[in-house]
Amino acid sequence: MLSRVAPWLASRKDGAGSGVAVRTLTGSDTQQLLDLAEQDPIANVFILSHLEGAGSAAPTAGGASFLGVFDGVALVGACWAGANLVPVQLDPEFAGLVAMSAHTSGRRYASIFGPAETVLALYSGLEQLGHEAHELRDDQPLMSISGPPAIPANPLLGFGQLADFDKILPACAAMFEEEVGYSPYLGGREYYSRRVKGLIRQGHSLVHLNPDGEVVFKAELGAVTHEVTQVQGVWMNPAFRGLGQSAGYMAAVVDLARTLAPVTSLYVNDFNSRARATYERVGFRQVGTFATVLF
Repeated sequence: MLSRVAPWLASRKDGAGSGVAVRTLTGSDTQQLLDLAEQDPIANVFILSHLEGAGSAAPTAGGASFLGVFDGVALVGACWAGANLVPVQLDPEFAGLVAMSAHTSGRRYASIFGPAETVLALYSGLEQLGHEAHELRDDQPLMSISGPPAIPANPLLGFGQLADFDKILPACAAMFEEEVGYSPYLGGREYYSRRVKGLIRQGHSLVHLNPDGEVVFKAELGAVTHEVTQVQGVWMNPAFRGLGQSAGYMAAVVDLARTLAPVTSLYVNDFNSRARATYERVGFRQVGTFATVLF
């Protein structure tokens, strides 16, 4: 059925897809997956960060895994299938095969994110299988900077401390709700709290608290490798917005991120013109286009 309705599916093309199969990756596939992801270390920083931490492409104890697309014995694309779906150098023509495998696993996915063309092809396949998006963000510039920021950094930004967890957590939750439209506590407070606490412990939480103990600005380095960091969760306290401070804080984010890796990256909604202008002022330049599907 999919081959009759999905023009991007490999089987639509004469001769295409012969010998192409999807299977769950194992530890023995780790090097092939690394080689694939390293073709674009900025777009694949989430995947490379996982591989650096786990050391293997094998399924996790929690049941997350990589779906690999093989042409014979060669790995030609992959997709992380955990809480989210994240394609890895996956040609859109194979997205239908991966969507079917992701669907038949029975897992529920919170989102798909990554290179726009592939993400949209994956969603097209899943939509035909009954998965309906809550929101589709189909144009998110992927931006990076490799070097110091173009403007002076705000010296008040620093790495978050566990002693300030009770102040940082509400700021993170407020950012999440602004960004996706619902509370991160819907499925329970514990998981999200652990995530925030883990980022603080890893030295991936960046925050400025004023003398009154209020979080003025915060961001996280949501994915980190030895080459690239990806900034997520950028948030300015509404009480301090409109004062022209964002660019200085983002410059400080770059300075702190550069203590971990030489390239700093992020992706942003195309309609957020104010944020895009701030990032460009700091020195970020577009290097690709992401899309996000929220379920």
